[in-house]
Amino acid sequence: MSLSVGNNNQDDRRSTEWIVLAALVMFFGTVFVANGALVYYALSTFSGEQEASPYEHGLAYDRDIESARQQDARGWNVTLGVQRAEPGAPASIAVGMRDANNEALGGLEVSAGLEFPTDKRFDRRIGLIETGPGEYLADLPLRAGQWDVVIEAKREGERLFRSRNRVTLR
Repeated sequence: MSLSVGNNNQDDRRSTEWIVLAALVMFFGTVFVANGALVYYALSTFSGEQEASPYEHGLAYDRDIESARQQDARGWNVTLGVQRAEPGAPASIAVGMRDANNEALGGLEVSAGLEFPTDKRFDRRIGLIETGPGEYLADLPLRAGQWDVVIEAKREGERLFRSRNRVTLR
C-alpha cells in the first residue's frame, strides 16, 4: 500500500490560486466598468453651468442695474407670444413692442434667446423679423417643455430692452 500525500495537496492549492486570481480580476473589472460608465454619464449630461463667464458677469453687475433703470424709465409695453399650430410643428415667437404712449416701436433689432433650463445644449438664439410696425416674428423648431425666452431689442448697437420670460411648449 502506497500513499501519495504531497501531489494532491499541490494540485488543490494551484486550482485555489487560479480561482482567487479570477475572482479578484472579475471584482476589479466590475468596479472599473461601473466607474467608467458613471464618469461617461456624468460628463455627457447636464453640466450644471449657469453662466459661461460668471466672473465677467459679476463685474458688469452695476452696469446691468443702470440699464434696467433706464429700461423702466422708458415705460415700454412689450408682449410675448410663443405657440405652435400643432404638436411637432415649429414654434412661432411673436413680440409686440409699444412705447409709453402706446405707439408702435419699429426699426429695432429684436432677438430672442431660447434657453432650455435643464440642458444648455438645446439653447438657441434667433433674430426676429419685423412684420409690421412694432410687431416682430420668428419660427423655429423647438422641443416640448419649459423654455426661458430672453428678448433683447437694440437700436444702433445699444441695448434698449431686455426681458426674461418662462414659457411652456406642448
